[in-house]
Amino acid sequence: MSDRVAATAPRVIDAAALPSYGFGHQSLMWWGTVALMAIEGTVFALAVVIYFYLWTTVSPWPPSVPPPDLRYGTLNLIIMLASLYPNWITKRAAEREDLKLVRAGILACLLFALLFLGIRILEFGTLNCFWDTNAYGSVVWLILGLHTTHLLTDAYDTAVLAVLMFTGPLEGRRYVDVSENALYWYFVVGSWVPIYAIIYLAPRLLRS
Repeated sequence: MSDRVAATAPRVIDAAALPSYGFGHQSLMWWGTVALMAIEGTVFALAVVIYFYLWTTVSPWPPSVPPPDLRYGTLNLIIMLASLYPNWITKRAAEREDLKLVRAGILACLLFALLFLGIRILEFGTLNCFWDTNAYGSVVWLILGLHTTHLLTDAYDTAVLAVLMFTGPLEGRRYVDVSENALYWYFVVGSWVPIYAIIYLAPRLLRS
């Protein structure tokens, strides 16, 4: 009887030796970041749809103002693309739990984010319109405002992670946070490329 009871008893699995964190799809943070990017990507898409809808109802486009100046927007595009390399290095270092390289990399990423934000302030001054100029001005400021909000959020998150990586406590989950922060930066850069093309290039190439 005791043998029969032992055979039907549930097996007990000792999970004490399993890691308490993981990278990529093994992390809840990864899934949360991907879901956030999907939601925010939808918001960007809706804003772009508004932009092109207004374009179809107004001629010429932009109405009554010249297209935005290229200098600061193009400079920010270059900075954004250049930031991908240190961001990639930092992500790989975090997944190897290389503290020295993570510290150097996250400071470099923070510097790029702050540099971009500084130029973004100048960029708003070269749009040749304000949010209340007309519908065109409103939607351009909306799109850039949305992207700037993402930049501010990521810069703040990067700054907090930089402080934690230098002050501790350095739990393994901190490296996961750094890795997913880098993933989110890919989204910020990836969203800026089409936004730049829509706001700066399309009105010049397709102006009616």
